[in-house]
Amino acid sequence: MKISETLTFYTPKTSTGNGAILVDVGISAGFPSAAEDICETRISLDDELIRNKDTTFFAKVKGQSMIDAGLDDSDLLVIDRSLEPANNKIAVCFLDGEFTVKRLRVEKNEVWLQPENPNYPIINITADNDFVIWGIVTNVIKKV
Repeated sequence: MKISETLTFYTPKTSTGNGAILVDVGISAGFPSAAEDICETRISLDDELIRNKDTTFFAKVKGQSMIDAGLDDSDLLVIDRSLEPANNKIAVCFLDGEFTVKRLRVEKNEVWLQPENPNYPIINITADNDFVIWGIVTNVIKKV
């Protein structure tokens, strides 16, 4: 575990269990559906959420700068360091000694880090910044 001001990082543990039971009936968010045809299948969240086990990390969000993208304080991010950064992707970046999560805006030879909350400024990356795109967010896990 590594803690910064904006993110707390975790390395995934290899799952040794059989996974949780998947109730594969399409759970209705409207009217209740009959439960008579429930088929139980085991599912591993590792298999569903992690494409590249050796390059995947988890981090907990701290703060509100990405709330309009659905990333809330304490959400758990799944981050893959092997994916190529691209315009409009949500990325975990190391900027001037701190980690941050923002949407990438890339145009010609310029890069901006776009928050998804109007109360936070857009960050224009220049040659003066110590900047690394650390990984791409592939999933977010929320507590309800």
